[in-house]
Amino acid sequence: MNFESTNEKIIFYKIPVILFCLIPFFLITGPFLSDLSVSLIGLLYIAHCIKKKNFSYFNNRYFYFFLIFWIYLIFNSLINNFYLDSLKISFFYFRYAFFVVAIVALLDVEDSFIKYFFYCIFFCFLVLILDGFYQYFFGENILGWKTYDRVSSFFGEEKILGSYLSRLWPIFFGLYIFIFQKKNYLFPLFILIFILSEALIFLSGDRTAFFNINLSAIFVILFSSKLAKLRLFTLLSSIAILVIISLINPTAKERVIDKTFDQMNLIDEKKKNQEGLYIFSKEHTHHYITAYRMYLDNKILGVGVKNFRKFCSDERYIESQLSCASHPHNTYLQILSEIGIIGFLFLLIVIFYFFISIIKHLKLRFKGKYFFNDFEICILSGIIIYLWPIIPTGSVFNNWLNILMILNLPFLIWSRKSINT
Repeated sequence: MNFESTNEKIIFYKIPVILFCLIPFFLITGPFLSDLSVSLIGLLYIAHCIKKKNFSYFNNRYFYFFLIFWIYLIFNSLINNFYLDSLKISFFYFRYAFFVVAIVALLDVEDSFIKYFFYCIFFCFLVLILDGFYQYFFGENILGWKTYDRVSSFFGEEKILGSYLSRLWPIFFGLYIFIFQKKNYLFPLFILIFILSEALIFLSGDRTAFFNINLSAIFVILFSSKLAKLRLFTLLSSIAILVIISLINPTAKERVIDKTFDQMNLIDEKKKNQEGLYIFSKEHTHHYITAYRMYLDNKILGVGVKNFRKFCSDERYIESQLSCASHPHNTYLQILSEIGIIGFLFLLIVIFYFFISIIKHLKLRFKGKYFFNDFEICILSGIIIYLWPIIPTGSVFNNWLNILMILNLPFLIWSRKSINT
């Protein structure tokens, strides 16, 4: 990216950087501001490319892969149970690809803003931890919002505190490793934040988030070169805190562990014999059955982008009055049921590429070398959260979740690009 004037640098570099660094704050407010930032960053970068007549950053396999997927989504929406909302979602999906390319280009210009992004996440985590623990112990947060059944801090009625922390945690930890190559005087503070944020994920009562943060931890412990001891220490320390808190107040433990076993019919033998076991819960099981029936009846193209909610009450697919929801709460089943085998092939390609890369990493590790550095392993530990098949998930086409996911990609692509050049 070349800037001929100060105004150009402000418009095409400083404004996108500011918007990018503010995304962790915007995500707390909801999807609107964060989605607006992603769109503006992409549009400003496109405008810069048009002005300079330079589209070199789009000439890579990642963008081509996304482009083909985007074209398929539009094609699917147009010919498959046409629905205007479905077409709108598919058409504007391109903004994520432009955002990723834009951030990679900005990082190539000057990567110093990584520190600003890191400290923005740090501040968000610090505030959420202080407010979240206050809400857990006193029944309301500093704004007076009540706890009711789950800690949510500034997310209010949206019970996504755990999801926010668990999905940003790998980036936060990875950027810390990237920026601070050696221990410094802030090391104890950062470690404390890492530990308390993991504990707060459990206290939020978000079972999926708690699983995700542990999956991420196991991945880092197994595949990093120098982070295993540190990551194991933070994990065990957070577990120790949770044990102490659960002995004092077992509310979170009852929801995350006891309620899960109860919903799966693992506790009540009589109920288990009458109804059988459930996958996570009766509701989840019936969502999955309904989605699978949709797939069997629409194997190639599915029922259409975000059309599960339209067809879940159809007598051909419904299992019970619990079958319907906005999405089937499983990424794999949503893709199969809504965009069919063709759409599922894109996911399979990503999984195949992911595992081939991990195998390369393992082979080199036995020789004392590494395919991925520790920063990249942290980022990959955040990506595996979205690839893991057996866990309740949000919608594939949820803007808020998509933004949290794509934040991993520019850092990974830029890091791999820096190594290979």
